[in-house]
Amino acid sequence: MESQDEYREALTEDLVRCGQKVQAMTGGRAALDCRPVADLILLGLELADLDGLEVCRALRAGCDTPVIAIGSQVSELDTVLALRAGADDYVARPYGFRELMARMEAVMRRAHAHEHAPEILERGPLRIDVRKREVVFKDRVIRMTRKEFELLLLLALNRGTVVSRDRILDQIWGGSWSRRTLDTHVSSIRSKLGDRDWIVSIRGVGFMMDHI
Repeated sequence: MESQDEYREALTEDLVRCGQKVQAMTGGRAALDCRPVADLILLGLELADLDGLEVCRALRAGCDTPVIAIGSQVSELDTVLALRAGADDYVARPYGFRELMARMEAVMRRAHAHEHAPEILERGPLRIDVRKREVVFKDRVIRMTRKEFELLLLLALNRGTVVSRDRILDQIWGGSWSRRTLDTHVSSIRSKLGDRDWIVSIRGVGFMMDHI
């Protein structure tokens, strides 16, 4: 069986051959201590020193760099746990290298999807600072995960218009996640805002921000 060190070295070599600039870390603690400046983080969840999900949460709390979590289990539960920890995508080993590269490109596209959005977006008592990725609702700062923020921003940019489930899943998650994942994130946003009426469910179609 391939060791973690051998896997990391092989993946690094493959990425470098494809023209990527790579900074490899030996473990979770090294990554947290270094806080690497990167366009994208590939995070193996089976770490020898720390729990991979906790490392993902810590990285997300300290930076806004997209994260692809890499695990060994192919299950909806493992995918959901990784997403809730702040990962932008989840890939299970073994996987094809071309699939990984495609997922990296998709995550980067989604990460830059709102580059042309206004820096400050206001919808009544809702204020979204796109540059700082900060949400203020009724004078309260609302802490949101990366996916929650992107979903709320997408709905706010399309206020008064129904955004289909398929469009949301494609734009926020790359179309690869279950509808339950979307429902969970909508429920979480409603709970954090403390007002369910801000996001309206349109049965069989999608969601809409209905307030002004």
